[in-house]
Amino acid sequence: MSGPVLITGGAGFLGTNIAAALARRGVHVVIFDNLTREHVERNIAWLKNNFGERVHITVADVRNANAVADAVAGVSAVIHLAAQVAVTTSVLHPVDDFEINARGTLNVLEAVRTLAPQAPVLFASTNKVYGKLLDFHQLVLDGARHVPADRKLRFGFDENTPLSFYSPYGCSKGAADQYVLDYARIYGLKTAVFRMSCLYGPRQFGHEDQGWVAHFLISALSGKPLTIYGDGCQMRDVLYVDDAVRAWLMALDNPDMFAGHAFNLGGGPGNAISLLDLIAHIEALTGRSVAYAFDAWRPGDQAWYVSDTRALEAATGWTPTIAVEDGLRRLANWLQSEGIGEPERERRSA
Repeated sequence: MSGPVLITGGAGFLGTNIAAALARRGVHVVIFDNLTREHVERNIAWLKNNFGERVHITVADVRNANAVADAVAGVSAVIHLAAQVAVTTSVLHPVDDFEINARGTLNVLEAVRTLAPQAPVLFASTNKVYGKLLDFHQLVLDGARHVPADRKLRFGFDENTPLSFYSPYGCSKGAADQYVLDYARIYGLKTAVFRMSCLYGPRQFGHEDQGWVAHFLISALSGKPLTIYGDGCQMRDVLYVDDAVRAWLMALDNPDMFAGHAFNLGGGPGNAISLLDLIAHIEALTGRSVAYAFDAWRPGDQAWYVSDTRALEAATGWTPTIAVEDGLRRLANWLQSEGIGEPERERRSA
């Protein structure tokens, strides 16, 4: 690559892992992040300690078009991850959600169009662009899991699923998703979209609104009770971060193949679990009981979502390789190595 790779939101969970993978290749990376998310300074310190001058930090916000333009000038590629990521926050603050996710993405696209038109742009979208999807009358209960009554959905929802934005977050990310694809059609940019399901792994500091796998595990390790919104039988496909990073690097290495396309990126049917399934996995892994209580469903919650990733698999040969049990063990080991999730009494006595 002739210039550095710009990663907006690069101090976050996925951004840090992609930045590390690129730096290991010897690629120079520019992290563009406003550093407002909790704990991201730990990710920045880890990147600088491990990769030194190969990683440059720019503290700025994607809502600032001038700052975005300054960062884009001279880069060889853009990985656009900066976002407001929580449905609940979008419901409380829809204007901020729009400004960050929709307007911020347009700022990135315009900067690339005018200053670096040959640079591929890869965008992190979400399964929430497909909306709420299935109503309860379309589901049956199989043990601790809701599953579709229609067997045609056994592979999950594919990219031909109609877009049906639900919640301000779905609207803002969906608008950004469509802008990214349209800049390939109208302006000929090498833009591509990953509609991601639930990622988890090291460098993730999960909390209730985002990063639920890590949040569940951290809560279990620290002995804190969980709140389950809904009945706990809602299904998600989870993907370990190393598998996700492989897909992003494939797109970066083959921008012409990906340009103008949206691909689902998730664990698929083989890594689909319910919230209650995950709790059972965590209890088996830690040997501890997990305390939890139920609360009402939240706006935009999907009772069943599994990514059909066959389009990405057909295009690239990519498939998930890390099973849920292995991924959870790796995440637990990392959390414990970082002292995250230790019970309060253990932290006091240490």
